[in-house]
Amino acid sequence: MKTYLAEVLGTFLLVFIGTASVATGGFLADLPLGQEAIGLAFGIGLIAAAYAVGPISGAHLNPAVTLGVFLAGRLPAKDVIPYWIAQVIGAILASLALWIIVSGQTGGHTTGFGANGWDVAKWGMSSAFLWELIGTFTFVTVILGVTAEKHSTAFAGLVIGLTLAGLHFAMIPVTGTSVNPARSIGPALFTGGAALSQLWLFIVAPLIGGAIAGVVAKARIFEKD
Repeated sequence: MKTYLAEVLGTFLLVFIGTASVATGGFLADLPLGQEAIGLAFGIGLIAAAYAVGPISGAHLNPAVTLGVFLAGRLPAKDVIPYWIAQVIGAILASLALWIIVSGQTGGHTTGFGANGWDVAKWGMSSAFLWELIGTFTFVTVILGVTAEKHSTAFAGLVIGLTLAGLHFAMIPVTGTSVNPARSIGPALFTGGAALSQLWLFIVAPLIGGAIAGVVAKARIFEKD
């Protein structure tokens, strides 16, 4: 139970810190760094969560990561669904907390809750799907690489967080950057509209990307003999 509660807390920290950077001014005049600041917020949020709960649960914080870790042979099948449930609960609680906070904004809240989505007038569904699939594959591959028994390092959390930040720098203009179904589910539930109708993509594409990364890691293609 402590393991699953750690996943709830860790996912809460990641989603709350990351989406708050959008909901409370990510693209406003008082935060001119825009997507770079948001990317760093997600990356730093992940680093904080990884070092806080990593020793307890491994700090997956992401259903796609859990799937990849399972397919790589590093997690028992019995833990997959409980991890997913814990991660989604953590994300929903983070979005609920953010909703309560911004509901008190003078004049009403108008900047959303950091939900993922793509502009159908600018990007096709296939572009968004492929971006999320490749982005998640990259992310989970890095995670499985730096946490492998032969490659483990005390800086794994830092490397993973910086990878997530880098992906945000590249992907925000297209999808807002998910690479994490739980991170997308929480904000979508409080945003509604297009965020909910497009949510399926941010569940399916990351899970496929994470699964491919897990299979590749299991095959040990990038490991020395």
